[in-house]
Amino acid sequence: MAGVVDEQADAPPEDLLFRRRVQPLAVLKELWQARELARTLAERELRARYKQTFLGFAWAVITPVMLMIVFTLFFDKVANIDTGGAPYPLFSYVGLLPWTFFSSSVSSASQSLVSNMSLLNKVYCPREVFPMGSILVAGLDTVIATGVLGLLFAVTQYAPRITSVYVPILLAVQLCFTLGVALLAAIATVYIRDLRQSLPMFLQLGLFATPVAFGLEEIPASLRPLYAVLNPLGPVIDGYRDTVLLGQAPDWGLLGLGAASSLVLLLGGYTLFKRLETGIADVA
Repeated sequence: MAGVVDEQADAPPEDLLFRRRVQPLAVLKELWQARELARTLAERELRARYKQTFLGFAWAVITPVMLMIVFTLFFDKVANIDTGGAPYPLFSYVGLLPWTFFSSSVSSASQSLVSNMSLLNKVYCPREVFPMGSILVAGLDTVIATGVLGLLFAVTQYAPRITSVYVPILLAVQLCFTLGVALLAAIATVYIRDLRQSLPMFLQLGLFATPVAFGLEEIPASLRPLYAVLNPLGPVIDGYRDTVLLGQAPDWGLLGLGAASSLVLLLGGYTLFKRLETGIADVA
């Protein structure tokens, strides 16, 4: 009993205890002031990625195109995937674009803090600009890869539908989910270095657990709401296909569940990131 009293007596006063509080307006202002740094980090990562490569920016196209070819040769012929009448190469490529963006963003963002420790310990800036810079690079790669989509439309003589006007809504949900996962991956990798080895495996499994090579209708209808909550990319990718290829509106119910889940993930992930960022230098 005396030991407990002694420990309480040695504890610092309540008013001296440090508590990390996340103030949204202050955070947004700080991020806006650091926008040039995020752009500079993205440019540096872009140069490092393609420096001294023979194909250069073509690598942004090669990965989704090769996966599209593999999916077309195996899934289309063997599994007989229902595409709603759209050519399967278009069907798979429309799914591969958002998945490639997500996968590349999370993979690069997970290393963004660890690989910039020397800079983090010398310069003060919002730490989230490092994973955000990685997302900017993945976004540029996706924009380049989207050029192939126009070529596929021309080759297959299949035109995008007028309902493509819904794409910005789908893109907002996709960005929200991607940023939330990227922030979590970035801060978790600092404290749990095993993630550097295990994350690529999880992303590989995620490719086949997400309706990229197949449609969302392959998942039992009773499980789709739960699936949309656990993996918001499912209704997002399905929405891209519905709007761009099939001339239909997205499934607003499933998309709403995915959007709510993405928002919760982003807010929770960002709050956790800000609370843990003060200890980055201690575990470096």
